[in-house]
Amino acid sequence: MSAITDSTKDQRPRISSRFRLQWEDVQGAWVLLYPEGMVKLNDSAGEIMKRCDGARDVQQIVADLEQAFDAQGLAGDVSSFLDIATKHLWIEWA
Repeated sequence: MSAITDSTKDQRPRISSRFRLQWEDVQGAWVLLYPEGMVKLNDSAGEIMKRCDGARDVQQIVADLEQAFDAQGLAGDVSSFLDIATKHLWIEWA
């Protein structure tokens, strides 16, 4: 997935079963835990990953983020991050 298009906007990303997303007080950040380690996410990545629940499609994730942060035009940033998350196998697509 390289951009949000008509064919991808309805897809529903979810956290891969290989990872667990959780807030880590010590890190002060959302992290992805896996058996061999941990990935510390920046604030934006954490907010996107929190919404990758397999229930919301990409359009809903973008709309939710735009509403939560009173912002517009986040589709490109979300798409770019989802590309990275897909390449690292952090998310799966339904």
